[in-house]
Amino acid sequence: MNLKQRIELLTDLGNYMLSDHPEWQAAKHRAFLENPWFIPEFIEKSASSIATQFLDRERLEAWLEKYLVPLENSRPKNLGIVLAGNLPLVGFHDMLCAFITGHRQTLKPSSKDSVLPRHLAAWLSARIPQQEDQIAFADMLKGCDAYIATGSNNAARYFEYYFGKYPHIIRSNRTSVAVLDGTESREDLEKLADDVYLYYGLGCRNVTKIYVPLNYDFVPLLDTFNRYAFLADNNKYKNNYDYQLSLAILNKGYYMTNGSVLLMEHPSFFSPISVLHYEYYGNQEAVARMLENNPELQCIVGRGYTPFGGAQKPALGDYADGVDTLQFLLEL
Repeated sequence: MNLKQRIELLTDLGNYMLSDHPEWQAAKHRAFLENPWFIPEFIEKSASSIATQFLDRERLEAWLEKYLVPLENSRPKNLGIVLAGNLPLVGFHDMLCAFITGHRQTLKPSSKDSVLPRHLAAWLSARIPQQEDQIAFADMLKGCDAYIATGSNNAARYFEYYFGKYPHIIRSNRTSVAVLDGTESREDLEKLADDVYLYYGLGCRNVTKIYVPLNYDFVPLLDTFNRYAFLADNNKYKNNYDYQLSLAILNKGYYMTNGSVLLMEHPSFFSPISVLHYEYYGNQEAVARMLENNPELQCIVGRGYTPFGGAQKPALGDYADGVDTLQFLLEL
């Protein structure tokens, strides 16, 4: 397939993901049955975001204009991709980059998110029968020309050991924070709630810590966050909340809560599920300097940063860990 044909097929895939096609609906339901964290609302959110942000023809063409993408790939490589499984279709952007550059890809999906990638890969493969090996799956990745792997800090060390001698992109734990100045509107706080709560806070683009000015009033924030009170209906999430609440009580720690999230003052960017860390600041410029280019951060939300509500809506050019995946593949 040439580049124009690949763009056309990806646009068709986006339309399929926005459709009520019975096979697509069945795949999403199977994904929920295999992983209770993937509730239907969040699967729909992820699929819709991918279709509108990644698979829109105009967005694809504007993105590719910045690169020298050949019309055809005369020497395709076999790219091994280790997919994460913390969010529905979290590894789709890597699959997209491999497909748009004409490389073959061998995928190792996470057991937590295997249904959706396999279904979409099968949908694509069925429409390019002359290139049936374009997308394959394997339990172990061996003999590939290059690798992209995403996982925990511990997994990243193994990836570096096994894949280090090949061209590679290896990603480890990251998280996101928000900087508030106390003048946020209710609409801003509602959008911040999306950044915090979507996908149960399991993503690297989820806000797990907020920076607030001295004497900040948390009541409006907690009131606004009540729109996500339904998360407590999920037993896995509720068990985490109850556990963290019990620890706070036993340790006589100070906390604030609205019944679905625990606000705790803590220096760490990373917080457990159901917990949102906060830290006071006296000088916002000092906070900005401290956060700038921090290797533990995927995204910073706030005025002058990623807009409120935009953390879970990455564009095609918002590469994980700031590493340009498309350029990496073009240089193989």
